[in-house]
Amino acid sequence: MKKIVIVFLPVLLLAACAQQTNTENSNTDTLVTGNNTSTLDTASSSVKGPMPNTVMTPAYVYQMGKQMYFWGWPLVNLHNRVLVMSQIPEPGLNGGAVPVAPLGYLCMLADYITPDQRYVACPNQDVVYGASFMLLDKGPVVVQVPDFGNRFWVIQMGNQRTDGIGGLGSMYGSKSGFYLIAKEGWKGDIPKGINQVFYSPTSVAYVLPRTFVTNDSIDKAAVREVISKLNIYPLSEYNGTIKTKDWTKIPSFPDPNKSEGGKEVSFVIPEKFFAEFPAVLQEVSPLKGEEPLYAQFQAVMDAVKKDSSLYSSLVKAAVDAEKELIDPLRQFKNVGVPVGNYWNTTKNGASWGTDYLSRTAAARCNIFVNQPSETIYYNQDLDSSGKELSGTSGYTITFSKDEIPKVKGFWSLTVYDANHFFYQNPDKIYSLGTKNKDLKFNPDSSLTLYLQHTKPAGDKAANWLPTPTAKFGLLLRAYWPEQSMVNGYVPPALMKQ
Repeated sequence: MKKIVIVFLPVLLLAACAQQTNTENSNTDTLVTGNNTSTLDTASSSVKGPMPNTVMTPAYVYQMGKQMYFWGWPLVNLHNRVLVMSQIPEPGLNGGAVPVAPLGYLCMLADYITPDQRYVACPNQDVVYGASFMLLDKGPVVVQVPDFGNRFWVIQMGNQRTDGIGGLGSMYGSKSGFYLIAKEGWKGDIPKGINQVFYSPTSVAYVLPRTFVTNDSIDKAAVREVISKLNIYPLSEYNGTIKTKDWTKIPSFPDPNKSEGGKEVSFVIPEKFFAEFPAVLQEVSPLKGEEPLYAQFQAVMDAVKKDSSLYSSLVKAAVDAEKELIDPLRQFKNVGVPVGNYWNTTKNGASWGTDYLSRTAAARCNIFVNQPSETIYYNQDLDSSGKELSGTSGYTITFSKDEIPKVKGFWSLTVYDANHFFYQNPDKIYSLGTKNKDLKFNPDSSLTLYLQHTKPAGDKAANWLPTPTAKFGLLLRAYWPEQSMVNGYVPPALMKQ
């Protein structure tokens, strides 16, 4: 008798296996039970979620709720950021620090982002940032790109899944001019003068320009002139002419979103998550193969709608998942792929697909990561012996001549506190790298950086990164990395002094 093996797959694997299962199986298999032979239609019996009105226990709803919370955390995060932007009257600075703008428009900073902002974890002080969020169901938007000359720049574009939707920047050889971002399926006419159209599978999308600038006052003045011609606005306002904006003259708004305990502003509230989750399921269509996963999630939401007593199980699941699954991802050691010397990296940034673990880990740790062709990130919160970094000790990191990051853009090493924000120090030093023209190299062309709470003496001071007295972490960035870094690069270890 032919054996039938039944394998129960965790629900989060369904999306990855559904397409393979549907294509590898024939339409019918022979099912033998005792002396009877019948035909099993595998095409119609593929898992699409529980049958309607199937009884769901509170324990089942709780377990599913934790998975739904982890899966949907980045999507709800973007959903709520868009709601915040929908209340912004004009481009300006929330709390005097964070660039915000009405949906479909851009706001640019005119200098490095300040260390007191709490909207996006793991910022850097190598670029002038900008931000634009949009609802493409309302129509396409125009991205107006100036001539950056030899200056490094990249305009990150992403969708509600935090996946990239195209490439625009130095590494792509992009030219100045006008570009369009539209929702997939948009059938409108492309106006004359548009260089290229990028399509987003979700209505919610975002654009985050980054323009490299050194800490030299002359260079900062020069970059302000360039970015005055960098803009984003609805297609309805496009007329083929350059719209200029002096980003040094924008208003500041009181910030109603307060950070607690120095943490990132919470755009995902566990107690409210499942009131928002149904809308997100409607906003974000399933990827090919994700249909069974969506059916599982929708079945739970339908059951809770019919039996409101189950809702408390979902809320408890969200609260517990935030504590048990999401909070640990604030630690760099729990995020990414180990590469050596206790450094981890993200190999598929902004190209998550169905890698839900990496997507949510990045969203909690450093939500707006670039695609690997744009940036490689290495994160670290352990020294060479595997012990947590702490400002009660001093450390060095020495890059041999061959270990100094090889980039066509820039590289930098940044210190972050336990919440992944700048350590606010009196010397206002937050990172070291390409932007610093006064770094002191060793006689053999190696580079030693000193990470400690107090300023070292002599030439070491130029290579000093101040650290808090408490625990801290590091992020090494390589923008527009050369192929040797893409093929495999291991940063040096942190040596405790």
